[in-house]
Amino acid sequence: MSLFSVPEAREELAGLRPVLAEVVELRADAAELAASLQEGGRPTDLGGLPEFKAAQARLDDLLSTVQATGAELKGFAPLLVDFPAELDGVPVLLCWLEGDEGLDWYHRADLGFAGRRRLP
Repeated sequence: MSLFSVPEAREELAGLRPVLAEVVELRADAAELAASLQEGGRPTDLGGLPEFKAAQARLDDLLSTVQATGAELKGFAPLLVDFPAELDGVPVLLCWLEGDEGLDWYHRADLGFAGRRRLP
């Protein structure tokens, strides 16, 4: 597992922003499509089963793109992306949560999200 420096993780996140924005949009579309299919299979303005399957396939591709960078996708709704790193010799995860402006948080790898703190 490769580690990110804070600047490297911030740069990677900047490059992933369009991918993450598309995930958010497709996630909403897939949720609406899934709900309409559970209500008796009635298509919505977004379509029906074929469009749902296409959205799922595209989401899989996008999530694979995120993970191929070395980042860890920890949450889907809301999106939670962690970048493995070390701060002062301690293993941490630089933590971006959907809605965060930038990469400004971290938590020790052994504490998880509950140990989330602002980066110094």
